[in-house]
Amino acid sequence: MTAKPTRIFTPARIVALALVSLAALGLAYLHFGTGTDSVSVPSRAHAGQLKLHSCHYATENGSYRADCGTLVVRENRHEADSRLIALPVTRIRSRSAKPSVPIFRLQGGPGKTNMDFTPASRFADNHDVVLVGYRGVDGSSKLDCPEVTSAREHSRDFLTEKSFRADAAAFKACAHRLQDDGVDLAGYTLPERVDDLEAARRALGYQRIDLVSESVGTRTAMIYAWRYPQRIHRSVMIGVNPPGGFLWDAKTTGEQIDRYAALCVKDASCRSRTPDLAASLHSAYQRIPGHWWFLPIKKGIVKTGAFWGLVNATTDGGGPIAAPKTIDTLLSADRGDGSGAWLLSLMAQLIFPRQQLWGDAAAIGRSDAAYARRFFATHADRGSVIGSPGADFLWAGGRLLDSWPASPDENEYTHVQDSKVETLLIGGNLDFATPPQNATRELLPHLPNGHQVVLRNIGHSDDFWVYQPAASKRLINTFFDSGRVDRSLYMDNRVDFTPSTSQGTIAKIVLAVMLSFAALSVLSLLWMSLRVRRRGAFGRKASGALRSLYALLLGLGGWFVGVLIVLTALPSVPLQDELLAAFSAGAPIGLGTYLAWVNRDWSARTKATGFAAAAGGALVGAWLGFNVTSAAFGLLAPPLAIVGAAIGGNLLLLGLDIAWDRQVRDRFAATEGKETLETRLSTG
Repeated sequence: MTAKPTRIFTPARIVALALVSLAALGLAYLHFGTGTDSVSVPSRAHAGQLKLHSCHYATENGSYRADCGTLVVRENRHEADSRLIALPVTRIRSRSAKPSVPIFRLQGGPGKTNMDFTPASRFADNHDVVLVGYRGVDGSSKLDCPEVTSAREHSRDFLTEKSFRADAAAFKACAHRLQDDGVDLAGYTLPERVDDLEAARRALGYQRIDLVSESVGTRTAMIYAWRYPQRIHRSVMIGVNPPGGFLWDAKTTGEQIDRYAALCVKDASCRSRTPDLAASLHSAYQRIPGHWWFLPIKKGIVKTGAFWGLVNATTDGGGPIAAPKTIDTLLSADRGDGSGAWLLSLMAQLIFPRQQLWGDAAAIGRSDAAYARRFFATHADRGSVIGSPGADFLWAGGRLLDSWPASPDENEYTHVQDSKVETLLIGGNLDFATPPQNATRELLPHLPNGHQVVLRNIGHSDDFWVYQPAASKRLINTFFDSGRVDRSLYMDNRVDFTPSTSQGTIAKIVLAVMLSFAALSVLSLLWMSLRVRRRGAFGRKASGALRSLYALLLGLGGWFVGVLIVLTALPSVPLQDELLAAFSAGAPIGLGTYLAWVNRDWSARTKATGFAAAAGGALVGAWLGFNVTSAAFGLLAPPLAIVGAAIGGNLLLLGLDIAWDRQVRDRFAATEGKETLETRLSTG
């Protein structure tokens, strides 16, 4: 029996195709249009060449006129025939007709870009602000190590010998791969980075420059002042990192804990929870619960996350792991409440493996190779409240020393040298990453024209930039313009030991959301299946809603089901795992889309074909959506997998519907009579 012809492009299908197309174009834009601008060596370029064009730079105070371009340098200046590499350069133009000495900005890290500096507007009223990309991070040659990222994402716990061995093997594999690809790792050192800055200074035509640096960037500023003292006008260093500062000994970390303990004694809320904060933190580190409800807690990851959480004292600087929140979590853990510890572990495992380019971290870290050998040989990471999880994590328990090749430059600046450059050292007295007493003791005596400002009750450089920005602007600009130290606008920060939203509270919210959406997804699929079985099919409007917006909820709930399974039973599977996202999001979306589309009375062959199309399209779409963005946006991948699954499942079913209607294909079971068949086709 030949079925009646039906209208192929109905209004509903046109709308559906338009929505699917828009969503697909959005994913395509994310893939092709939002990647970082590639930097390449221009044809016929020579070392020292700089080409600029007009552009604009976004700051915290709006867009500024700028010049953007590419600097060409030798990869290894020790080799005359070394290949050329390219580095991005941006000059944010001063709004003054007669600008003062230009400022070169040096970001911290290691393994982080030097091209992002939204506070540039604080200095651009009277100075050009220049950003020179870091070799190995921003340029045409990047020391990216997905091997290390993968090893750390698959780690059961960051601070075990098994994890250290896996990290070391990953660093070694990355180094070999980069060398096989033609990368000369001997060229990725701080002295080479300094010479890049000097090449940019010459190409821009500046006689002298000011430096504003932070954290690891201060080491670059030191070497610049030692290497080219006549070219530096004044230097401001925030969170000073002198030689040896890529390691955190337990004794100094203990001193920082004692500073928090002294503040705790003076704070009624903190004092009511513990008479001795240092002792309680030590106890908490020893008594981290193994589980929170049914969810395992990875103790080494908690210790690593807690160390970096203690680095910044303000919520604006440290975000969800700021020191007050982390201290609250540890005090709760000491009393058996593991909710905050679980969240801290979860956040650290999600964020830390992807927070840096690990090849650059290894290459720059080797500047302290001699210190690291003594550090791990003498067990300087032991004997304090929390030990030194930061050093253990960065150095893979010391195994990094034998996993990344040495450089001829790494022993050139292992000790502080005298410098007459006018220098201002700035630090927060609660800074765990670069404690200001290290700068006072090790660097300041070598600076006859040096000054130091220690800000009370703030932490690392992230705190500095967000805490009282008007005060920091006056402090730095006054020093650059006159050499005077003006901290008059600063007021002491008060550490709040009772955060309004604790990590434990957030953990409970996160778990409730995951369980709710997981249950919603499972129960919805059961309801949809029963609904089709009892009533035959969903109406047009209900089907459209279920296949579009509700499909996204099904995918989110399905992903949460997968996440809960992984967190509970598969500790070595990362939450950004490709198969986890593709299957846990694709399967419920494929099934839900099929149930919203199918008619109970269609033939078994029709239903089987539709199910295969919906499920296959959703799984493939989830995989494609997951891979839309680069590895740097790992946290964005699962949501995009959900969108991709919804696109894929619907697209294949729409294509199937159109193809069958073109063929005037009968979808119903052959057991029906002619009259029933024609009636159903006319109402379908």
